[in-house]
Amino acid sequence: MFETTEGDRAFPPALADVARVEFDYDDGEGVDFEPYDAFDSAEETTDWFRHWTGNHELDGDAYRVFGQDGTGGLAALWCVRPGRPLAEQPVVFLGSEGERGVVAAGLSDFLWVLADGLGPMEVVEYDQYDARPNTVLSELAERHATTPRRTARDIVSAARSEFPTFSEDIDALCR
Repeated sequence: MFETTEGDRAFPPALADVARVEFDYDDGEGVDFEPYDAFDSAEETTDWFRHWTGNHELDGDAYRVFGQDGTGGLAALWCVRPGRPLAEQPVVFLGSEGERGVVAAGLSDFLWVLADGLGPMEVVEYDQYDARPNTVLSELAERHATTPRRTARDIVSAARSEFPTFSEDIDALCR
């Protein structure tokens, strides 16, 4: 079920630009997201995924971790679309306490979620997607996005419709 893109670990330019943005946590009222300037290594990802699931037979090859929240929950590209570039893989969040969910169907849509003032943790943990547009991230999305701007609610809904069993599939891996 978890297929990879054969070791592709080149960091997309859009994520490099996101890494240069400072996200304002605003004492819990802002966005809890700390983007990385490179993917975690395959070894780091595998080690984390094994501990997170409790299944030490797994590897983390299906994930390209590119950021975290303040508690250590991870944002990643989930390489589930064989042969497609990383930018076309869905964005998921795997929380430190077992929370998980699909955030966007691809990197382009993820940029619009960020532009709407939401991070991966907020999308997965809360049902309210109150837009708080961010000018810097809106401009970044306008430069990099290949999909039209939509609301975070529409983006998340479409992604979860496309990958409805993500959470159950993760449950099946946990021991």
